[in-house]
Amino acid sequence: MALNYIWIAFFAVAAVVATVKLAFLGDVEVFPAVMQATMDSAKTGFEISIGLTGVLALWMGIMRIGERGGMVEHIARWMSPLFRRLFPEIPEGHPVVGNIFMNLSANMLGLDNAATPLGLKAMEGLQELNTRKDTASNSMIMFLVMNTAGLTIVPVTILAYRAELGAAQPTDVFLPILLTTLISMVAGVALTGFIQKISLWNRPVIITLALFSLIVAGMAWAAQVLSREAMGIFSGNVANILLLAIIVTFIIAAMRRKVNVYDAFIEGAKGGFQTAIGIIPYLVAILVGIGVFRASGAMDWVVDGMAWCVEACGGDGDIAGALPTALMKPLSGSGARGMMLECMKTYGPDSLAGRLSCIFQGSTDTTFYILAVYFGSVGIRNTRHALPCGLFADLASMVTAIIVAQIFF
Repeated sequence: MALNYIWIAFFAVAAVVATVKLAFLGDVEVFPAVMQATMDSAKTGFEISIGLTGVLALWMGIMRIGERGGMVEHIARWMSPLFRRLFPEIPEGHPVVGNIFMNLSANMLGLDNAATPLGLKAMEGLQELNTRKDTASNSMIMFLVMNTAGLTIVPVTILAYRAELGAAQPTDVFLPILLTTLISMVAGVALTGFIQKISLWNRPVIITLALFSLIVAGMAWAAQVLSREAMGIFSGNVANILLLAIIVTFIIAAMRRKVNVYDAFIEGAKGGFQTAIGIIPYLVAILVGIGVFRASGAMDWVVDGMAWCVEACGGDGDIAGALPTALMKPLSGSGARGMMLECMKTYGPDSLAGRLSCIFQGSTDTTFYILAVYFGSVGIRNTRHALPCGLFADLASMVTAIIVAQIFF
């Protein structure tokens, strides 16, 4: 229901703002821009879905090899102590635990092309366990919130953009992003656990949090010791070596079980094609709503209002320049990326606004996009508390990013 009201609000607010701009500001271009945005966004939604087809087919095929070879089952048993606490509805040792772990791992390594297909595969498994097929289960919501929190250990793309735009030290946002994204994840999981009456104060969860803290510390040390070029090479190679290692391990495990690897891949790839087609209506719907909201100028008004509030409260006015990235990130990943690049070009990559926009971009994921694609892939209409919990993680990330940026820079 939450997405329903949000979607209606996009159009209602856009219509009001466009009418005000036409009637009182004489902006005769606003309504043509709004209608053009509906067409462009619908086309973009379709193109994204079709573009995902190949990647989905590839990774759904790889995951089917992993299932047939028993590797997904091994991962599920290994992660069972932690996931049994976070996902009490999932039977112990169920293969979907392996799919969830693979998706979250791909997200942490910044492997977006692999993360989405793995996440959709996990949603299929969770839907099989779901007793109410049109309503999100607690496990689905916890999984989606962990995705929207966007825990990223290797923000390779952001570091590359900063280097390209001439930042003196492109990796200087590395540690702030790690700290912010970790707090975003903790906040989202904590609220979801509270609503679902899940006790998170237990040994597996604490050990996992401590392990992540050590990884953050280790990556921060590497960022300080390695040069800019070395850090970029290290980050990119680690992620891709691990990815290839997963594929090869899955194939070897399947061969040991005498599985026809090629047939298993084809079987899984067919499912990837069907999933890509199935998410088109959901993706088009959410992107059109966001496009109309932006084209009407409503987003600009929101940003200007927030900038005024920041300055009225005595905050640094430079923060306002980065706010469009923070506001756009839950709505559109490509839109937020564009806002980040525009911010760095306008204020400079080494300005407070430029660095803060990078932290915003790297510390959360696209909440509305993820909910639309993941829930749409399995036909979920009642998302329950998934959206509020996801947006809470976004808010925690935004507040933390501002504090961390002012401390570091």
